[in-house]
Amino acid sequence: MTEIKPNARRAPWRKGSGEMDLGLQDKVAVVTGGTSGIGLATARLFLAEGAAVAICGRDQARLTAAKSALLGNAAEKRLLAVACNVLDKEAVAGFAGAVEQWTGRCDILVNNAGQARMSTFADTTDEAWREELELKFFSQIHPVRAFKPLLDNSDTAAILAVNSLLAYQPEPYMVATAAARAGAQSLVKSLAREFAPRIRVNSVLLGLIDSGQWERRFVARADPSQSRADWFAEIARTRHIPLERLGEPDEVARAIAFLCSPAAGFITGAQLEISGGTSRHI
Repeated sequence: MTEIKPNARRAPWRKGSGEMDLGLQDKVAVVTGGTSGIGLATARLFLAEGAAVAICGRDQARLTAAKSALLGNAAEKRLLAVACNVLDKEAVAGFAGAVEQWTGRCDILVNNAGQARMSTFADTTDEAWREELELKFFSQIHPVRAFKPLLDNSDTAAILAVNSLLAYQPEPYMVATAAARAGAQSLVKSLAREFAPRIRVNSVLLGLIDSGQWERRFVARADPSQSRADWFAEIARTRHIPLERLGEPDEVARAIAFLCSPAAGFITGAQLEISGGTSRHI
């Protein structure tokens, strides 16, 4: 077992460089879907802040690549990478067991696994509805159940759900995903109440973030001569993003790190929108 000594509950302070210390030094953070995009950026930031980090992902090759990339930020003993499908209850329990054997505890759980389904009500089959609802709910439920016993033993426990602005602002071409996202957001609110005061539960609501799926769409663009900058600028214009660009995974990671840290110790049941100003709801 890797010895990571827990911190006592404390308020953050300013580092000598002028940066805020979020109080993440020696915390143990678990990030699902940690092999790319927001999950990978979050794992990298946690490591940079002095935490020990466990990531999981379904694809072994991507998991190996992510581990190799992250080891440039920390000693190998501070990183655990486990192949795991979050929809497989037994696999998630095994992941939690591996973390417990590794460090004996968990302070932070970031539920990041998930993807979007492009469909209208008319072309969404019953099977597609079930798949989407299962993904959005059980990618939260299985990790929370598996890691809650470890989180219960932490003095600064936090759960963070990565969700979408679709939860509050549905789009007609993403009807199944929007409905499932709304349900998952309600679950987060319920858990925040039920788990208080022992475990804080918050979420981030994302707009368009420059992640792997957008890179794949760029590669498959209709006009191969269009530059990456021009293609993404056009996406921002057509989607009416006031800040005129897509968000970056690192920007989301910084928000996640704050909400999971002792610096946000009086925040629970909250949702932080990271969308470049695209929301229309109040």
